[in-house]
Amino acid sequence: MNAMNHSEFRQDIAPGETLLAVDNVTLRFGGVKAITDVSFDIRKGEVRAIIGPNGAGKTSMLNVINGFYHPQEGRITYRGQTRTKMRPHVAASQGIARTFQNVALFKGMTTLDNIMVGRTLKMRTPFFWHIFRQGPAMREEIEHRKFVEEIIEFLEIEHIRKVPVGKLPYGLQKRVELGRALAMQPELLLLDEPMAGMNLEEKEDMCRFILDTKEQYGTTIALIEHDMGVVMDLSDRVVVLEYGQKIADGTPDEVKKNQKVIDAYLGVAH
Repeated sequence: MNAMNHSEFRQDIAPGETLLAVDNVTLRFGGVKAITDVSFDIRKGEVRAIIGPNGAGKTSMLNVINGFYHPQEGRITYRGQTRTKMRPHVAASQGIARTFQNVALFKGMTTLDNIMVGRTLKMRTPFFWHIFRQGPAMREEIEHRKFVEEIIEFLEIEHIRKVPVGKLPYGLQKRVELGRALAMQPELLLLDEPMAGMNLEEKEDMCRFILDTKEQYGTTIALIEHDMGVVMDLSDRVVVLEYGQKIADGTPDEVKKNQKVIDAYLGVAH
């Protein structure tokens, strides 16, 4: 893929430096706290896992990071800029892309067209030209379509490029959704249970694509995942939530040995 273009106001972040920091975030819905005083960071170029039992606040945390939820307390710092509120479309324009627990695709559209949707924010030609698909709009569409074809080849889904995604098995739908996110050329990619509903072979494929995305394109990845084998194999660091609170943070080996994590989540005897 081509090099990513980011807004000029953002400073360069070197690999290993903090790309995004979550500082003392608390999120409430009415009187219920979904997240309580949670802090952690995501470093450029890493795979950062967020794990915990059901109801731990993992998806709520991703929703805070990409601006879908606004915390009552705390702050998010992304590329050196601190913010308390961010709209999802603004987060997307600044290089944060997202997939969801439940596949959020246009089921009647083809694989190719779904991934093309991810290029919308990159289009600069006025809408008028796109209505008639003439002049600069046609040239721009050809350029974006070429980029999308590169993603399709990368994800090895050439054989389904013209198939409506509603006719695809769930594992391939998840791959198409990853493709749409990659079409945005994100610097930070948020994956919400990318292996959910997959068989072993599909999980192995998805793990490979996630690692290739990190290695080939330098994309920083934060993921929620329940399959602990996947988490331990893929992740550089892991943060563990329970009932909306952070109970552990460290490398996979450190987290695996943490007694609080064992008691709350892994279910291994003392």
